[in-house]
Amino acid sequence: MIKRSTIAFGTIIALFTIAGCSDDFVNTKPLNEVPSEDVWKDPGLAQAFVTDIYNGLGNGGFDEQMLASLTDEAIFTHPGRGINTITEARSNPADIGWVNNTLNWTNMYQRIRACNLAIENLATPQFENTSSIEANVLKGEAYFMRAYFHHQLLRYYGGIPIVDRTYKLGEADYTIERNTFAECVDFIVSDCDQAAQLLDGKTMAAGRTSRAAALALKARVLLYAASDLHDMPTASANSSDIAGFSNPELLGYTSGTREERWQRARDAAKEVVDLNSYAFGFGLVAPVTATEGTSNYSNIAMARNGGEKELIFARYFINAKDEGGAWVGRNNGPNGYHNWAGNTPIQNLVDDYEMMDGTEFDWNNADHAAAPYTDRDPRFYATVLYDGAPWKPRTADAAGKDPYNQIQTGQYQIVNSSGSVVSYFGLDTRQSSIEDWNGTRTGYYMKKFIDPNPAIVDQNTRQQVPWPFLRYTEAVLNYIEASIELGEEAEAILWLNQIRFRAGMPAVAETGTALRDRYRNERRVELAYEEHRYHDARRWMIAPETLGQKAGRINITATLKAGKDVRIYKYDPDNYNYKYEPLNIDPGIENRAWLDKMYYLPIHRDEINRNNKLVQNPGY
Repeated sequence: MIKRSTIAFGTIIALFTIAGCSDDFVNTKPLNEVPSEDVWKDPGLAQAFVTDIYNGLGNGGFDEQMLASLTDEAIFTHPGRGINTITEARSNPADIGWVNNTLNWTNMYQRIRACNLAIENLATPQFENTSSIEANVLKGEAYFMRAYFHHQLLRYYGGIPIVDRTYKLGEADYTIERNTFAECVDFIVSDCDQAAQLLDGKTMAAGRTSRAAALALKARVLLYAASDLHDMPTASANSSDIAGFSNPELLGYTSGTREERWQRARDAAKEVVDLNSYAFGFGLVAPVTATEGTSNYSNIAMARNGGEKELIFARYFINAKDEGGAWVGRNNGPNGYHNWAGNTPIQNLVDDYEMMDGTEFDWNNADHAAAPYTDRDPRFYATVLYDGAPWKPRTADAAGKDPYNQIQTGQYQIVNSSGSVVSYFGLDTRQSSIEDWNGTRTGYYMKKFIDPNPAIVDQNTRQQVPWPFLRYTEAVLNYIEASIELGEEAEAILWLNQIRFRAGMPAVAETGTALRDRYRNERRVELAYEEHRYHDARRWMIAPETLGQKAGRINITATLKAGKDVRIYKYDPDNYNYKYEPLNIDPGIENRAWLDKMYYLPIHRDEINRNNKLVQNPGY
């Protein structure tokens, strides 16, 4: 049994001196640990403790496997890692399937315990010769992180046990019941309010929380709480699994009004929207050019050239540290550049980008089908690498095969040295001469969050693009959604068009259901790859037709026009006739399905066995 709490710090050995041999040797303090009672007397050690809590955030969303691949945004190229368990609705208490480390039940509660330790020990600061101001900042950070970890569990599992204190050795009972969904929401909101108050007026370093982050998290939690999935009459009407669940209070609200909940969500989001120091590119009255729209969106994703203003709370990476989140380019880039093609966009996402004039893309439109990557929403060009898209210079071994530096995901005719017409598979396909096992299965690659700097060779160079946990435009979208649900359509349209104008897209003017649908598509493309779609599709209860939809791909063939003699392939409609054929992913690779139990993840059987007061989620 652990007799006392300790913190390991390999870098602070110098704080201790080694005594000579004596009878007191057995009482010598370990040189790589600090007794917990000493931590809270020293502001530096206390800050180190709170800083370590942030490690519970992991790589943000930049793990090799991304949440996007559980949705209609992407598929994961490499099988056998638990992704299909989720996408094929095979989750069960013995095998939940792939979950991000920042979601792991045990990890989250370990971090929550650390937050509670900090909050309890900082309640009455023990620092010598130091005011309580520093202690309040650390306490504010701990309150925020405790709220964040509880919110992370809540949005996957529904109501979970609220743990607001540290458990001690020798307690009579360590089991604990799940709190109701409403109790969890109120607890998280209270922690956010505490954090916002304690951090008000404080200037925080990049990567640490702030008053704005606390307000943004509160707004997100209240938006989720107001949604269809958590209104029990609505959810029950849409799901027999939920309707038959004997503990509906664990999943949502069984009393109160939706209007009241939407009003709370609107007011919380508006408080963040009013923090316009985080706004980038807002206030426009007309669309920017398409080129500017792509640039604006890319600058937000890259957090540069003003786009970094959007980041309210983010996970930053530095080149000096070999962290997993710095390898997003290698993990997701094209195999023809010696990258791993991890989380590749699917046709479902590509098809949902509007045309430049604001109309829907339609495969039944002959002009659209003949040139599907022409005149699309400018954000598409900053999010997806498609066949013929310009990209970085090829590495030396491939430069001669593609001196034009274009993405090649099709099959093309070329003329060989004998003068015969032969078929050539693009360098970025699974039939490539370069790392074919890492080729896309969809015909696309992720571009968003991958640094376009030619000097960054993704397979062996780390990048420093931050992960956006909370950004300003999410709060604006939250405000728009709540405004729509409250019937405040003029206000919703005003802000929705500002997001569209920044991206170079025309204004919308729909009302009613059409406006809600337009908003949802706008949120989809604006927040692509930012870990929102999985939660949005579930809370809107549109998962059967979105997350459960078969994943699409594109098949591209290019045949030489009469008289054309091409020896090295380059995308060129003057030389080629192109055929684009949308197809489904081979069911042997991924056979997506939806069962209503997937609205919530199952609590692992090990947790149920450890804590017999836990009630399992419906359908398991």
